[in-house]
Amino acid sequence: MTMTVTTGMPPRLRTGTRLTLAPIAADLWRVLDPAGLIIGHIAARSDPGGTRYRARRYHPESRAFVDLGEFWSIGDAVQCLRYMR
Repeated sequence: MTMTVTTGMPPRLRTGTRLTLAPIAADLWRVLDPAGLIIGHIAARSDPGGTRYRARRYHPESRAFVDLGEFWSIGDAVQCLRYMR
C-alpha cells in the first residue's frame, strides 16, 4: 500500500545548497538551479521505513519522465539530479 506524505512545505535542503525546491503538489517539487531553470522533480512517498524521495527528469524526446532513483534523503535525491545534469 502506498501512502502519500502531506507536508505542505517543501523539505529543507542543506545549508549552502544553491538549488531550490518549488512546490507543485502536496508531495511533488520542482528542483531549480540558481538561474531558475528546472533540472528535475522530486516526489515523496511514505514507506514502512520512512519517507522515500524519487528523483525524476523530463526526457523531451520520449515526452515522458524518467526515474533516476529513489533515496531516503531529499538531499541525496537533489544531488542525483544535480550530478546527472
